Amino acid sequence: MTDEKKRFTLGLELDAYKYDARHCVSCHQCRWIDFNYVPGLDFSWKCPAWQYKQFDAYGAEGKSRIVYDLLTERLDWSDPGLRDIVYECTLCGGCDMGCKRNLDFERQMMLESLRARMVEKGFGPLPEHVEITDSIENSRNYYGKEQAQRLDWVTKDIKVARKADILYFVGCRAAFVDTQIATATARILNAAKADFMVMKDEPCCGHFIFTTGQVEKAKRMAEENLKLIRETGAKTVLFSCADGYKTVKVDYPKLLGFSTSDLGFEVVHLVELVDKWVKDGALKLKSRVDMRVTYHDPCSLGRLSEPWIHWEGTRVEWGLLEPTRVFRRGINGIYEPPRNILKAIPGIELVEMFRHHENAWCCGSDAGVKEAYPEFALWAAGERLREAASIGAEALVTCCPQCRTNFRDAARDGMKVYDITELLAQAIGR
Repeated sequence: MTDEKKRFTLGLELDAYKYDARHCVSCHQCRWIDFNYVPGLDFSWKCPAWQYKQFDAYGAEGKSRIVYDLLTERLDWSDPGLRDIVYECTLCGGCDMGCKRNLDFERQMMLESLRARMVEKGFGPLPEHVEITDSIENSRNYYGKEQAQRLDWVTKDIKVARKADILYFVGCRAAFVDTQIATATARILNAAKADFMVMKDEPCCGHFIFTTGQVEKAKRMAEENLKLIRETGAKTVLFSCADGYKTVKVDYPKLLGFSTSDLGFEVVHLVELVDKWVKDGALKLKSRVDMRVTYHDPCSLGRLSEPWIHWEGTRVEWGLLEPTRVFRRGINGIYEPPRNILKAIPGIELVEMFRHHENAWCCGSDAGVKEAYPEFALWAAGERLREAASIGAEALVTCCPQCRTNFRDAARDGMKVYDITELLAQAIGR
């Protein structure tokens, strides 16, 4: 174990995960949902990439062996097919949560670091990712739109404060494309009498840059964006976008080497505040929304959203860590607030899918997959919609604009797809 008895930081250096890669025992917990919740053969799988490709290399077990062979030079980085194996993965965290049920290996960190090393070696990102990256760098947003259009979603009835404790970080998708999410969020905040401000020239959060392995660019964006956020003086940074929420709360600290608690402000998703407001009576849900719905847990709001805790230490005999550290197991994500909200809306009947909370199936669109592998993304979304239909849901509700888009692209047979802000806006009569 001499090569493991080294001090390392839990970060994005692939060599730090050589032990994790080497000691995979092929328990397959990275493929299945927790065995306590397996409903049968159908709707029991957890890894979209493995289930779609039906080949071990695309699952965490196979990738662990590939990582070890790359680090020991048994495989070459130019090996044909390696790029697809690395990038045809949504980085959903399902394998990480499953592995930590048994062995506490860092599968998510290994896979994120693998992408970072692919970029370092010149084999990533993919051409489809480069096009989007150029757009973000040139225009400061994912869509290549004029930044002057960032606040076009603000209608006359919406009150935005010049200065407030809450900064609403809108995100590229809600600002430019799915603007009804931004307007609904603002109207909910207004209805709760919660003053909020926005940034006129809000930058892209960099989620796409980070998840495609472009670590150095992501670090620069994190530093610049944190500077802009802190200059506003906001005490709370609020998101209606799950990906933006996770990026600022988890990935910025991860990239820059500190803990979430050291950000200097609180990061919250809208559902966290609305859940409190409804319980306290500060927000009234008066109007009926008669519908049987199911809730989809976005990966970035669920199992990937636990606070980041910076750690440095040494791996010693039997893989033990000194000092010991707290593992992010995916069970302490934001799960109950959106469910509480849906149950509080008059007329809503909430039914659960077979895979929910930390066992939820990914929508299939994240980490550059929808851009580079659209058929895979639509297949994964279709599987989730099939699951929703199987329990008799009329509509699927989520808290992630990207999930909403991919589900709507894949929707068939009358299944409706909503962001939770849309139903909330109806319930408060806005």
